[in-house]
Amino acid sequence: MPWSVAPLRLGRAWPAAADPATLRARWAAVTSAGGAERERLFRPSRARTPAAGAAALPGQRTGTGRFAHEPGECPEPVRVLSGPFQEEWLLPDQRLIDAARPELWRVRDAQQLFLMEDLVSAHLPAGRLGRVRPLHRRPGGAEPNLAPGLLDFLGGRYRTWVTPEDLLSWVLAAGRPGPRGYEVPLAGDPGRWRAGLELGHRILTVQLRGARGGEPPRLPGGRRPYVRAAVPARPDGLAYDPETETLHLGSGQISPVPAGAWEYEVRGARVLEGWFAARTAYRDADGLESLGPDRWPQEWTSELLGLLTTLSLLAELAPERAAFETGPALATADLHTAGVLPPPRWSRRPASVLEHQEEGPGGQFALPL
Repeated sequence: MPWSVAPLRLGRAWPAAADPATLRARWAAVTSAGGAERERLFRPSRARTPAAGAAALPGQRTGTGRFAHEPGECPEPVRVLSGPFQEEWLLPDQRLIDAARPELWRVRDAQQLFLMEDLVSAHLPAGRLGRVRPLHRRPGGAEPNLAPGLLDFLGGRYRTWVTPEDLLSWVLAAGRPGPRGYEVPLAGDPGRWRAGLELGHRILTVQLRGARGGEPPRLPGGRRPYVRAAVPARPDGLAYDPETETLHLGSGQISPVPAGAWEYEVRGARVLEGWFAARTAYRDADGLESLGPDRWPQEWTSELLGLLTTLSLLAELAPERAAFETGPALATADLHTAGVLPPPRWSRRPASVLEHQEEGPGGQFALPL
C-alpha cells in the first residue's frame, strides 16, 4: 500500500467530543464570545489562529473567512476514529484543525477503508494511530492503493481472483511488527493464502462493526452483555469483577463481560479504560473542553455494549491469529521480476481527484493537485 498519510492532527481538543450536542455547545460558546475571550477559548497554535481563514474541507460546507470575524454556521459533526476502537465526533472545519489532511477527506466515502497497521476503520482517523493507508486512491473505490500489478500477480500465483479487500484481510491475519516496521509477508503456498484470507475476513468483519451497511457482529445468545443496573448520571469510575464477569460504571453494572474484553489491549493500553476516560475527561478540563453532557447519555451505553461485543469477539480470535503462520513467503525477487516492486513514485502520492470546484480561503477556488 504505497500511499500513506499521517493521521489528522487537531492541535486543540475542543473540536472533538464523544457526542455531537457537546460540539454544538462548544461552537456556540466560542462564536458568541468576542475579542480576547474568543482568542483564549480558541486556543491558538502556530498552525491555526482565529485571525486566519482556511479552505473548506472536501465534501464539507463550512466558512472559509477569518474565524474571528466570519465563523459562519456550526458545521455538522462527522464521525472519526480518535483511538483504537474509539469513535468520536469532529467539527469538520479546517480553520479549527492544525493538520486536517484534505487528501484523506477527498477519498473519504462509503467504499473507503483506512488501515493503521492492525486496525481498520471506515471512519477517518483523527488521533495518534500511526500512518494511515487508505484502501483506495480515488473516490468510489476506483483505484486500489496497492502496488500496480500486485493483484494480477497474486491472482496468477494463487489461481484465484484477488480483491483489494482480500489484501486488507491478509494484512490483518499475517501482519506483525518487525525490525523494519510493520511487516506483511505474502504466502508462497495457495493453501496458506486461503487460510489467512478466511481468518482475516473474520477479523475485518468484527473490526468494521457493521459499517458500510453490514450487520453488526453479535455474540451467541446467553453471552451477550446486558445492562443489569442502570448507569448513573455521573459514573465515578470503571472497574471489572472477573468472578461475576461484571463491568461496573459507578453503580451501573453490565454483564456478562468476558475477561478477554476487559483485558483487550492495543499498543499497550486497555481499550475499555481509554474509552471511558475519553468520555469523562471534560469533568477535569477547562475552557471549551470542560463543556460536556450533564448526564451520561443513553447513546454512550449503547455504544459500550457494541464495543464490548467487538472486543469479546476479537479476544476470541486472538489465539488463532497469534498461531497463524504464513509458511514460506513469496520471494521478493519474484515481485521485482514481475515489475510489482518497487512501486512507481506516483503511487506514493495522492491521486488528483479534484473533479469539481472546492472553496479555498476567503471564497477562492482550489486548484487540482
